[in-house]
Amino acid sequence: MDILLRLLVAIGVALLVTAAAALVLHLVFRALARRERWAAVLSRRMKHPFRTELLVVLLWAAFVTSVPNRPDAFPWRAPVSHGFLIATIAAGTWLACQIAIFLEDLGLHRFRIDVPDNRQARRIRTQVLVIRRLTVAVLVIIGIGAILLTFPGVEAAGASVLASAGLISVIAGLAAQSTLGNVFAGMQLAFSGSIRVDDVVVVEQQWGRIEEITLTYVVVHLWDDRRFVLPSTYFTSTPFENWTRTNSELLGAVELDLDWRVRPGEMRAELDRILDRTELWDRRVKVLQVTDAVQGSVRVRVLATSHDAPSLFDLRCYIREELVDWIQRTHPDALPVQRVLMVDEVAAPRRRAASTASESALFTPDQDDRAALFTGPIQTSDIPRSER
Repeated sequence: MDILLRLLVAIGVALLVTAAAALVLHLVFRALARRERWAAVLSRRMKHPFRTELLVVLLWAAFVTSVPNRPDAFPWRAPVSHGFLIATIAAGTWLACQIAIFLEDLGLHRFRIDVPDNRQARRIRTQVLVIRRLTVAVLVIIGIGAILLTFPGVEAAGASVLASAGLISVIAGLAAQSTLGNVFAGMQLAFSGSIRVDDVVVVEQQWGRIEEITLTYVVVHLWDDRRFVLPSTYFTSTPFENWTRTNSELLGAVELDLDWRVRPGEMRAELDRILDRTELWDRRVKVLQVTDAVQGSVRVRVLATSHDAPSLFDLRCYIREELVDWIQRTHPDALPVQRVLMVDEVAAPRRRAASTASESALFTPDQDDRAALFTGPIQTSDIPRSER
């Protein structure tokens, strides 16, 4: 009974110390957060894992100090103490992961991607995100290994495992060949700079932005809010388009098929007025050219540049709408038309055949046919002479 009472008192003290420490740290970090942004982020990240780790350690200490180490009287002391050790390692691994993520977020805070020139920031963010996942994976593996080492007999089993490491490595390599290939491909993408987070790419004839790069796959946010998930090896073995590899500025084209009566000079002046009225144009390139003039239409092509891919798409639609409206209002004769020449191909051969029938008989090269027209029998009437 005395041991149970001491244990309850020790547990109560542990809970009070944990609550007091959590309250003090909360007040300290809240005061710091008024001046420093990182204090608020650190408090939010470490609040739950720190309290869990502190509580587990204090409860373990309370249990060890309250229950004597006598296996004959308290055989359950060792298993409970071992459970506290496992919980301490798990909570410590959680705390270490949150600290690593906080440090990486602290470094990413200086590199913003919501600015026009964000190529360097996107490259750093991509690398840090991949390193974050790798760090968390390593910490979790270390934590699991530390927990396994707390069980008796694991050391002996480790010796036998190391003895057959060659065979196991071959089997694991063959079984995880695809997974390991994606892992190495993900690390290559992170540090080669071929793609970065928020890059605009065209994959499988789909336009979108790189939303997430992991160790095994890449998520592409398509223009219609779908997500295209591709293995990391796709971007190392398959050609794809990266529209923001070196910069985000792009050149786009608008083509119109018009009538031959179009006036390119006046259309070029209207293009200048259209571009001057919009902020979508970055004022680098504006060109209007007649690129083709065959058969019944003239092809006019407009080239213009914009800050990024979404702005370029909007700019192309804007130019196309304004030019169509201008042509309809001021030059309707330039609208594309289709000219058709109507010819009566059925009646003409009949008229030609009827008009040349007699001529063909009189002027035929055959002498017998021509002579028969003049020496043949004379047609007489069958009406009696008295009735004439």
